[in-house]
Amino acid sequence: MLSLNEALDRAQSLAAAARKAGADAADAVYGCDASSGVTVRLGELEDVERSESEHVGLRVFVGQRSATVSSSDLAPRTLETLVERVIAMAKEAPEDAYAGLAPEDRLMRKKAPNLDIEDAAEPDPASLRARALEAEDSARAVTGVTNSEGGGASFGRAQVALATSHGFTGGYAGTSHSLWASVVAGEGAGMQRDYATHSTRHLHDLEAPDSVGARAGSRAVARLNPSRIPSGPMPIIFDPRVGNSFIGHLLGAMAGPSVTRKASFLLDRKGERVLPAGLHVVDDPLRPRGLRSRPFDGEGLPTAMMRLIDDGVLVDWLMDSASARQLGLAPTGHATRGGGAPSVGATNVHLEGGTATPRELMSDVKRGLYVTELIGHGVNPVTGDYSRGASGFLIENGSVSHAVAEVTIAGNLKDMFANLIAADDLQFRYTINVPTLRIDGMTLAGE
Repeated sequence: MLSLNEALDRAQSLAAAARKAGADAADAVYGCDASSGVTVRLGELEDVERSESEHVGLRVFVGQRSATVSSSDLAPRTLETLVERVIAMAKEAPEDAYAGLAPEDRLMRKKAPNLDIEDAAEPDPASLRARALEAEDSARAVTGVTNSEGGGASFGRAQVALATSHGFTGGYAGTSHSLWASVVAGEGAGMQRDYATHSTRHLHDLEAPDSVGARAGSRAVARLNPSRIPSGPMPIIFDPRVGNSFIGHLLGAMAGPSVTRKASFLLDRKGERVLPAGLHVVDDPLRPRGLRSRPFDGEGLPTAMMRLIDDGVLVDWLMDSASARQLGLAPTGHATRGGGAPSVGATNVHLEGGTATPRELMSDVKRGLYVTELIGHGVNPVTGDYSRGASGFLIENGSVSHAVAEVTIAGNLKDMFANLIAADDLQFRYTINVPTLRIDGMTLAGE
């Protein structure tokens, strides 16, 4: 893997070569990553993986025409051909009034903040194997667990460098440590599976393997002997590990490109209340050790913590430069970049403002469903119509009772968000974090 300085030099050289070859403007991104992982099953080593990759992406502008190419072949002759081809492609592309690099006066000029997202230590395969074995052993030790889908531990290191022809150069590196276990409980047709996982930037923050494994085993056993329940409207309560998907739908509807295409159920809702008062959706790209922390976005704009929804009110869209120009607004620093053209995405997102405990959240529920797994992709991002398979546990008279499977829950996201109630048990474990959530008025289809 190249050093960060070498990565920066490579991106700068590619952007400069494009300008020299006739592009009016250009930006280049260089990315590389290395990862290693170990998988075990039933106490035996099953797989050891090691991979390394690198790629470049080059975007050029010829007048109001643009084109983007990428390559994982970084030989000098290949890069020369890459530059020639992308300029030829741009000359044939249709004109786009909104095409262009990020506004020069908005580029990040200050020194990048230290986000502490890179761990200097790199675990060897023996350490990864030991963690994977401990996680799986702990899961299999739970009474009622009868089989295993395995356990695993992995480590990754990645870095990205971005250079633009109008004055931005920046790069950063990050690491990830991950641990998981997945096991089966029960026998025959009554078998149930579940899992647990944890990922962090630093090994020091990673949950103990025996804790991850025990949680996977307990979850699988708790799902045994599920039943279906009668259909009808009822309160639905979502475990945090599945409740975060709702914020994912919200972010997708807030993406500038979705708004410009009029393909968002939040169209024309900017400045309006979309969540109950008191709730806030926060995007924090500068969170130390955050799983998606980054000092600048995919176009070289500085990032900053932002309340996307403040006191229930939709503050702004998530915009790269192109969608911002089309909407007549300013970019928000949410451009993302792989090898292709920029797209839009949030970073470390969480929902805050809940005041009730999870127990209080369900205390008045006479009959409801506590959801721990969602199945399928029945969500219409244009209309907000929502219908997904679900499993979890029946709530009766304010308490969680037996397991439930093979049911469908449905509603419309606009109504669901308006009726959302949040608990106070927010924890930061994922890229999108939410507390326990309750939504009244949804329809359950069961027996």
